[in-house]
Formats: sequence, C-alpha cells, structure tokens
Amino acid sequence: MRISRLICAAFALFFPAGVCFASGMNSHEAIEAALRAYTQGDYPKAVQILQAASQAEPRNGDIHLFLAKNYYEMGEHDRAVASAEAAVSIDSKSSIYHEWLGRVYGNKAEHCGWLCALKYAKKSRAEFETAVQLDEKNFAAMQALIEYDCSAPGIAGGGDDKAAKEIEKMAALDVAEGHYAKGNCRRQKKDFAEADAEFTKALQNKPKSVDLVYDIGDYAMKRDQADRLAAVVDTGEKLDEKDPRGPFYLAVAWILRGEKLAEAESAIHEYLNKAPRRNNYPSSAMAHCWLGRLAERQGARDSAISEYETALKLEPKNRCAGDGLKRVKKQ
Repeated sequence: MRISRLICAAFALFFPAGVCFASGMNSHEAIEAALRAYTQGDYPKAVQILQAASQAEPRNGDIHLFLAKNYYEMGEHDRAVASAEAAVSIDSKSSIYHEWLGRVYGNKAEHCGWLCALKYAKKSRAEFETAVQLDEKNFAAMQALIEYDCSAPGIAGGGDDKAAKEIEKMAALDVAEGHYAKGNCRRQKKDFAEADAEFTKALQNKPKSVDLVYDIGDYAMKRDQADRLAAVVDTGEKLDEKDPRGPFYLAVAWILRGEKLAEAESAIHEYLNKAPRRNNYPSSAMAHCWLGRLAERQGARDSAISEYETALKLEPKNRCAGDGLKRVKKQ
C-alpha cells in the first residue's frame, strides 16, 4: 500500500512550524519522523507520533488516514477502522479516504466470524464504489472494486457481470490498468492461461503503478515464472529503483534459472535485514522459503530443511515452505 504524495504535501500545508506535537518536536519534525518510522516499518513509533499530532489537529483527515495505514500494517483491525472512519467523517468527498475505509473494512472482514465478515465485506464494496464515484481515476480503488466483484458471491454484492462492466470502463481509462484488471479477475477464477496473457499485456503497456507491477511479480513468483519476474523487475525499477521488491524478485528469478546463486542469496538476506514488513511485500516467511529453494538447487538438504522449517514457524500455512519441506524430506 502506498503513502499518497497528497498526504506528504498536505502535512507541509496543514502544520505550521510553531505547532508542537511531541516534546522537543515542531510539526515538520513530527511528521517527518512519522514518515520515517513508517518507511522503516516502525509502525508503533509512527502511531505514537501521529496520535500526538491528532490531538493538536483533531480535524485533519490526513493524520487519521495515516494512522489507519499504520494500524492496518500492525494488524490492529478495529483501530484501523476507527481511524479511517474518522477521516471520512472529516471529509466525505475524499476518494482516497473512502478507498482506505474500504480496505480496512475488507481486512476486518477477513478476521471475524461469518456474519461479521459478510457485513464488513458489503461495507467494503460500498466504500470502493463511493471512492470510484468520487474519482474515476482513482485506479487503486477501481482495481479493488473489480477484484471484489470478480471474487465475491452475489450474496455479498459481487458478480461477474458487474466486474465485466468495470473492467471495460477501466480499460478505456488506462490500457495497462485494464489488462491488469482482467488478468487479476482471471487469476481469481484460476484461469491462469488467460491471466498470464493479460499480465503480459499489462507490463507491455507501461503501467504507472509500482504496486500493480509487483503484484504481478507476486503472481509470477508463485507460478515459478522466471522470465515474467525479470520483466516485472525491469518495469518496476524504472518506476522506483529504491523499492526493495525489485532485488528480491530478481533473486527469485535467478534461483529459478539456477544462475547467480551467491548473488541471489545475498539479495534475499539483504531483503530480510532491511525491507520493512508490509502487507503487499513478500513476507519474511516467503524469503526463507526461497532460501530453501536455493539450498535445494545447491544440493544442501539440511540447509533447505532448516529454511523451510523457519518459514513455517513464521507462517504455518505457507504453502511454498510446506511443499518444499515435503519434497526435500522425500529425497
């Protein structure tokens, strides 16, 4: 998930230098510190700073939005919902606020019982729809709406007919986003051949969203598609050369091809040591899984087992690690 450039600009506009949010900090220092903490993955620190900022500027929706994003990364579902709802209550015409309220509602739906999940799923879709109505070029919100409608049953407000119309509208606005939307929908249906074709077209049409590009990377990684991973990295690094996902996915491509294994190992360890934990970044468990795959390539059975077991301790349901451990133990 991205920190909107709008937020960064708004912080500079809304907070005069004389306002203090924390002891010894003026407004600019406080916001810079929160952004720095978020970038480093230190979400509790960012929250602490932003809570103080919120007390000083309680009607600033961007602070509540930023709080929601930090709570989202921390897995604090109820707090994320409360913060996003506060942002929307301050400015009900903000497409971004509604988009993020939809995201945190969706996350809440994934972590509660069936009736609760259905309630929040419907609320999530409603927020995505509102976000798109407010700004048809909020492509992140439109992609979320399409994914919802493509994957959710009718009882939850989804439907293929809705998704098809939305994909057509998306394609008319941006070719790359349109191909991605169709590919993502086909992925939900497990029509991987069609998803492959659409994701290829999305990358060929110069997408503008690095998160979109690296989501295709996640798909390619799970499908063991080395060539697609290389194309993803080439496209992603042109958009943001500092994004840590690029070197990680390139390392995965090398492992799949059986080349530059020492460089691949170094890149993955660097990712583990430096990349922040994000919901849309490869997890630490996935990194250990690929270190296991690398060890398999090198014939280091014990090392492979150790890496897979580490991954499963971090994520007991990690399929990559579970399959790898079974495979190695059979050898």
